[in-house]
Amino acid sequence: MDLRKLKKLIDLVEDSGIAELEVTEGEEKVKIVRGGKEVVVVSPSAAPAIPVPAPAAGAPAAPASSPAQTAEAPTSLEGHIVKSPMVGTFYRAGSPGAKPFVEVGDTVKVGQTICVIEAMKLMNEIEADKDGVIKAIMVENAQPVEYGEPLMMIA
Repeated sequence: MDLRKLKKLIDLVEDSGIAELEVTEGEEKVKIVRGGKEVVVVSPSAAPAIPVPAPAAGAPAAPASSPAQTAEAPTSLEGHIVKSPMVGTFYRAGSPGAKPFVEVGDTVKVGQTICVIEAMKLMNEIEADKDGVIKAIMVENAQPVEYGEPLMMIA
């Protein structure tokens, strides 16, 4: 599911005051649940979790339609967000079929390659700018990214 769609769904939950929203698109499922202080996005890959602050006001659940699968997501806002330095296509590995540079839970050091962004047929290695553990990968492999878009969370 496109990150822009996820952001729109989060905004919908925040603006409407509903407590929970679940949407399925094909085999992908997104469930946004409002807690006391945050909204948590849960999706099929081990990565795209986008915790967002939400008003503390609770409201009845209003689920949306569709089928699915679910993975656990980080539930805290603590961590450093690695943002895209350019517009391009996000890749978790250096080539198709290769092992991803990092997985959720991996420890990284400053300067370590964590992903690549293809821009104008050039592969640009994106390096960790902080030591820590990868808590979330917020973009699906081979998805377009915008400048400043969150890619990963390091804590």
